[in-house]
Amino acid sequence: MAKARGRAAPPRLRDRGLRVWNLVGFRRGLVETGDLAYIVEMTQYQAVSATDIIGRSGAIKLHGPESFAGMRRAGRAAAEVLDLLAPFVVPGATTQSIDDIVRHEMIARGGVPATLGYRGFTGSCCTSINHVVCHGIPGDRVFKDGDIVNIDVTILLDGWHGDTSRMFLVGDVGVKAKRLVDVTYECLTIGIEQARPGNTLGDIGHAIQTHAERHRYGVVRDFCGHGVGRIFHDSPEVVHAGQPGTGPELKPGMFFTIEPMINIGKPAVKILEDGWTAVTRDRSLSAQFEHSIGITETGCEIFTKSPAGLDRPPYA
Repeated sequence: MAKARGRAAPPRLRDRGLRVWNLVGFRRGLVETGDLAYIVEMTQYQAVSATDIIGRSGAIKLHGPESFAGMRRAGRAAAEVLDLLAPFVVPGATTQSIDDIVRHEMIARGGVPATLGYRGFTGSCCTSINHVVCHGIPGDRVFKDGDIVNIDVTILLDGWHGDTSRMFLVGDVGVKAKRLVDVTYECLTIGIEQARPGNTLGDIGHAIQTHAERHRYGVVRDFCGHGVGRIFHDSPEVVHAGQPGTGPELKPGMFFTIEPMINIGKPAVKILEDGWTAVTRDRSLSAQFEHSIGITETGCEIFTKSPAGLDRPPYA
């Protein structure tokens, strides 16, 4: 589930296009939202064990082997839930029917949906169709032939959050929509390739942005990836655009999501009256894929990789 950038900023500052971060480890003050200053320098890293009592301090958490084991279990469970959904994402099905399956399968695995009740969200997953960028609320909307839909699930299992999303193709999908989905998945994999010790978050964002814009697509900046683990949305913010060599350095033990949201049109989004659903301002199609990863000594581990090899469509 994507995080809104700069959510802690006072509304009057957000309305002026500015962001404020006053958390431990951040430089205090106002920051422009352009690509050259997309993220504030972080200087604090916090080593934590699997049993420590932790909260949102703003510091980037560095986890040990027991925490990696917890994330593997949660990530696999989340991926298994997405693996089961392909036969049910068909013309005539409702987004609520998908939500019911997600909730049932998470409980069957000993977990609970982390999104259900989160800041008032009413779904066990997010179902974002066509021009919906993220945080679509499940309900009575019916899938139609030609739709593309992102399904974003987060299971809370034994205290750990497994957060992942995939695109699904409904029926006969057009060439332009399929190409968007393919390029968005490529953006995810290209970003993950940059996730290794010594690189920075800016390296990840730059790689994603370069590939998307090579295809003349827009990269959403208003929502981003995030730290994950025992806290659903934690530091750092993982913006999918930026400059190489900028932002926090990647260190072994960091857990976070990479979840590029790519639009056929311009990057701008708006939030609907429900307070959650984000859509493209120009009503162009949008796609997203997401993995939860952990930085290792030599690269990264993908916690949410599909056990069945169903990481991208087509799934048949």
